[in-house]
Amino acid sequence: MTTPSTPSQRELTVGLGAGGLATADMVLNIGPQHPATHGVLRLRIVVDGERIVSAEPIVGYMHRGAEKLFEVRDYRQIVVLANRHDWLSAFSSELGVVLGVERMLGIEVPERAVWARTLLAELNRVLNHLMFLGSYPLELGAITPIFYAFREREELQAVMEEASGGRMHYMFNRVGGLKEDLPAGWLDRAAYAVAAVRRRLPDLEALIVGNEILEARTRGVGVLSPETIAAHGVSGPIARASGVDMDLRRDEPYLAYAELFAEGGPGRVVTRTAGDCLARLEVLLEQTHVALDLADVCLDRLRSLARGPVNVKLPKVLKVPEGDLYTATENPLGFNGYYLVSRGEKTPWRLKLRSASFNNISVLGEVLPGNLIADMVAILGSMFFVVGDIDK
Repeated sequence: MTTPSTPSQRELTVGLGAGGLATADMVLNIGPQHPATHGVLRLRIVVDGERIVSAEPIVGYMHRGAEKLFEVRDYRQIVVLANRHDWLSAFSSELGVVLGVERMLGIEVPERAVWARTLLAELNRVLNHLMFLGSYPLELGAITPIFYAFREREELQAVMEEASGGRMHYMFNRVGGLKEDLPAGWLDRAAYAVAAVRRRLPDLEALIVGNEILEARTRGVGVLSPETIAAHGVSGPIARASGVDMDLRRDEPYLAYAELFAEGGPGRVVTRTAGDCLARLEVLLEQTHVALDLADVCLDRLRSLARGPVNVKLPKVLKVPEGDLYTATENPLGFNGYYLVSRGEKTPWRLKLRSASFNNISVLGEVLPGNLIADMVAILGSMFFVVGDIDK
């Protein structure tokens, strides 16, 4: 029998809390089925009382193996996979893969297709931002903003659906241009929708901007430094809210963005310096206005262009020359990149997806510790992610 003096004796030190009660850290699983996780995400957090000690995002619950599926589909078929990882930015996600294939093929698409793509990408950006502008206040306890946000979304969804035939997964991009030309009279209907959203957007802003409860829950909460942004590869509105002046539409322009972001153009990069939850929401709101401005200019340019082809005639069997290329676009949530490796066949040998949400969520393990559990939802909601974009 072991005595207290023997080396094999083990001692457990238990901290004593208020009133002499034994206390210990508690492990909580937030998700994978939880209304505050925007889908099937799991957070494993360790808490000391009400304060978070450590946090680990656990992903993979929606992983569908898109990158391997790319390898067994030809270059026309992969578009259907490319637009589904971020279902709020489907058109923008299609763009990256078709632009990459077109560059490797040396294809120059018609000017009408370039401006139509730019217009639809910006309308898709507004749709994405409106979803978060409505859902984020909902997570903080305000239900009214989401009704206003969805009213504006439906206005734009109608014209996007009329043009593409799709409500969420548009499948309107094709290698070499667009599936078909915009319908007759569509430009006028799209212009009316943009004007209507712009006119009514102050109704939504009035519920958010200056709201005492929202500001109390978000100001100074979940601060991200530019150094943390760089270390985790965070991009998009979240990075710009921390003062990182970076936008691929201006810095590495594609489509018609070189003209739109030129000096004197409507394009501008929205930034803040606070890096907190409130700053991220403010960037999203101002970016919505900028996207509407860009859409107006695209509509005017399309009206001035003569009707003509919106795609390039392709061979029946489309083979991409041997080589590799990385193509990145500024999706609504951040950098969306495709690394395409071809061996000269009709299917990609490798297609690696760099999605915005994956990097944006990786920073949670660093930003959540030290905060209260009550602030966790405020921080999580302000990261503006789509779970399919994490798991791919």
